[in-house]
Amino acid sequence: MTESRSRISKAVIPAAGLGTRFLPATKATPKEMLPVVDKPAIQYVVEEAVTAGLSDVLMITGRNKRPLEDHFDRNYELEEALHRKGDESRLARVQESSDLATMHYVRQGDPRGLGHAILCAAPHVGDQPFAVLLGDDLIDPRDPLLTRMVEIQEQQGGSVVALMEVDPSQIHLYGCAAVKETGETDVVQVTGLVEKPDAADAPSNYAIIGRYVLDPSVFEVLRHTDPGRGGEIQITDALQTLAVDPAIGGPVHGVIFDGRRYDTGDRGDYLRAIVRLACEREDLGPEFRTWLRSFVDEEM
Repeated sequence: MTESRSRISKAVIPAAGLGTRFLPATKATPKEMLPVVDKPAIQYVVEEAVTAGLSDVLMITGRNKRPLEDHFDRNYELEEALHRKGDESRLARVQESSDLATMHYVRQGDPRGLGHAILCAAPHVGDQPFAVLLGDDLIDPRDPLLTRMVEIQEQQGGSVVALMEVDPSQIHLYGCAAVKETGETDVVQVTGLVEKPDAADAPSNYAIIGRYVLDPSVFEVLRHTDPGRGGEIQITDALQTLAVDPAIGGPVHGVIFDGRRYDTGDRGDYLRAIVRLACEREDLGPEFRTWLRSFVDEEM
């Protein structure tokens, strides 16, 4: 029964990718550490998890990802230097990242796809539902997508994916869901999924974006999921198994998202995220918006 379900507290963030689209900037710096205004992109993702009530965060990392661990750890020398200078504002901002959540790390090893990365979290997650947040997807802090997904999972059980309507010409870039309506306008039941279909074969124009709340039964399914598209173990294939047979681990629902999302793995969207978030900052926005208007007028 719904009342007996445990409150979701664990988040998994796969962060083992190489970030090749941002080379040479990511040759020695993890793509997740690229700044969005004055915070690394990955900090926004961790903050989103914490806002949704998830206090235990596991990052799936790889080689050359040590800066991620350092960012969420204490830096006593820097903190002491700021304290001696009386710079309490910057000191608070430095300490903020290390106080956000209880952080854990495990290496993925072989890059065998998102499904394999999630499977690496099994020993840490155990037999409780958990959230997965992809580090390339930055959801605007004013749009509580993950909070809504957790709410639906706690009501309905099973797994929940985030869905976004895209132009049919773009559906081949995403996992795609076949859906049927429920009694709620922003929630659908997922009846099937396919990874990156051609537009002619897509069951809908609902694309899966990088937020999941998963039943732990997904781990056993992933262990028996053969590599799919690209020779990788796809989470979409595992969710397809759960969607067509709810007896395995409950139904699969989708929360339809129509808010603000930035793909910080794409250079253009990364720049748009910086501009939009900078414009909306009280400390930066007024002056920056004035400059931006002047710059645009000059370029027209």
